[in-house]
Amino acid sequence: MINYEDLLKELKTTKLVVVSKKRSKEQILYYYNKGQRMFGENRAEELLQKVDLPADIEWHFIGHLQRNKVRKVLPYLACIESVESLDLVEVLDIEAKRINKIIPILVQFNFAKEDTKTGLSYEDAIPFIEKCLSYSNIQVKGIMCMGPHTDNTEEIENIFEEAYQCFLMLQNYFGNDIIKECSMGMSDDYSLALKHNSTIVRIGSKLFE
Repeated sequence: MINYEDLLKELKTTKLVVVSKKRSKEQILYYYNKGQRMFGENRAEELLQKVDLPADIEWHFIGHLQRNKVRKVLPYLACIESVESLDLVEVLDIEAKRINKIIPILVQFNFAKEDTKTGLSYEDAIPFIEKCLSYSNIQVKGIMCMGPHTDNTEEIENIFEEAYQCFLMLQNYFGNDIIKECSMGMSDDYSLALKHNSTIVRIGSKLFE
């Protein structure tokens, strides 16, 4: 288990999303009362059970969001970090218009090319984001990726470096006023992600177990 205050010192300017899936409201409030505001959920039904928590919590959706769940959860979300299909973007834009909301998103990549993960490839990056930018209620903020499922630190670092180079390429193409965030690193590999300039880490189990 990681001490929260020590973790913040280690992260320095990197933002922290506390992954609160499968955690109780009491557990979430423990970190809320320490000043934490960004929390991550990956299931629509579970998020909806927690939206009566303090209104200044910034909920990040970090899992696969089904299109038929968008209408229910969109009013509560500060960011969707897992956007990897134009079908989802289209529904998000329609529902965001309906409630007069601009929804920030991160585009998810699968640099590890693992069948168990969803996400775009490097080659998809520019055309996908160009299309996203054509929707008036979608605000692209950057990219997200997950490290490969391996204990090989060199392999993990290679993926994070590939993600960071994609991030820099997209900043150069679209401008750093649009591409601001490179979200990568979770409980088991966040320290490696920090070495490769992650701007957001998503940490759950190491803070709760």
